[in-house]
Amino acid sequence: MYRIWQIFDPRRTLIALFAFLFTLAILIHFILLSTAKYNWLEGATAAPVAAQQMAPLPAGK
Repeated sequence: MYRIWQIFDPRRTLIALFAFLFTLAILIHFILLSTAKYNWLEGATAAPVAAQQMAPLPAGK
């Protein structure tokens, strides 16, 4: 394993790895934001649907 680090510069390799992972994470988040089911920014329209299914408590209790 040490011979791999003799071929590649560890700093450049780790910076390239972190840049790739950050780009991948941003891409995945934008893909999720473009869907209707997983869009958490405009998800306020889905919240009242769950509130409509709740029944009020009886008046005596």
